[in-house]
Amino acid sequence: MSIDDHKKFMTRAMSLALKGQGITAPNPYVGATIVKRGRIVGEGYHRGPGKPHAEVVALRKAGRSARGSTMYLNLEPCCHQGRTGPCSEEIIRAGVSEVHFAATDPNPLVNGGGARSLRKAGIKVSRGPLTARAIALNELYRNRYLGSRPFVTLKTAQTLDGRIAGADGVSQWISGDKCLRLAHTLRAESDAVVIGAATAEADNPQLTVRKTRGTNPYRIVLSTSGRINPQLRLFRENNDRRTIVALSAKRIPRELREIRGLIIWQVEHGPDGLLLADLLRKAWDYGINSMLVEGGGRVSTSFLREELVDRHIMVIAPMALGEGPSAIQDFGHSTIKSALRYKNSKFEQCGNDIVFTGYPIFDNIPSRNKPSRNGLKAN
Repeated sequence: MSIDDHKKFMTRAMSLALKGQGITAPNPYVGATIVKRGRIVGEGYHRGPGKPHAEVVALRKAGRSARGSTMYLNLEPCCHQGRTGPCSEEIIRAGVSEVHFAATDPNPLVNGGGARSLRKAGIKVSRGPLTARAIALNELYRNRYLGSRPFVTLKTAQTLDGRIAGADGVSQWISGDKCLRLAHTLRAESDAVVIGAATAEADNPQLTVRKTRGTNPYRIVLSTSGRINPQLRLFRENNDRRTIVALSAKRIPRELREIRGLIIWQVEHGPDGLLLADLLRKAWDYGINSMLVEGGGRVSTSFLREELVDRHIMVIAPMALGEGPSAIQDFGHSTIKSALRYKNSKFEQCGNDIVFTGYPIFDNIPSRNKPSRNGLKAN
């Protein structure tokens, strides 16, 4: 087959993998396509922990046609016993002749072992095509093994002139319904969602997953003092005991201590408020691998100022307000030379809105223009 054929079938595998968005954690997104004589004879995707892996689903659909076929996977097949058996053994047993996987699995229990076991059985194994795309597809999963802190996604929704609310403070809803579903998908694929106390008070949000499939993330509210209205929905509707208040006050307010099921983290205090680096350390130690920062403007700016954003997703609505709070406030990059730039950027249509996705390039910012790492100021 030609390289274009390989790309076509690998692209199909990745499209299948994306069907698992929000339901596979802590497992990766994996799709499998089985091809014989240029025709797809079986395909599948992983639907979550304890359920058959994509390779097994595809092999079952292919049946006897799997013998002598070529399999395309966005991720290297596993070779260890977990909740399910090794996929490499299933592939060997089915008589597949050739396997193309786009990216190596960083899990130490795999990490090249799946490919080696297939080669040892006489199966032709190739890495690629579309490796970079496959790596990006599972960036949250990869961070679990290759990172040292949670993977931070900053999500902002703004008008054309950069406002996140009107002059009256009302922000619901700037983005359209399709992008609201995107926001819930991002929550579903994240271990935790973060907002500041001011946003919690102003919007009284639930921060749960409702417009798509998936498990509710931990809900982290940042407050230096811990003085927050105990009647907020985040506290009253905390039956799953996944609401967290991160504060730096030495004394925890009695109102917080009396909230049933509330988790309280005491974070280091810097000259200007909560130290976000310490917040991320606590989250990582708690088992939180991915974090979605939903703002508002002060919190978003602080994560950018502290260079703690890995991915920035910005929803831009086709409206202008002229006045109102800004999505990003002053964070020390007011000249073109010192401006924060992004790599791997893309724009996509989302209903009537536009979604920008980019990865901040902090290494290219001149050090003399970088602000000091003083922390986050929240009420």
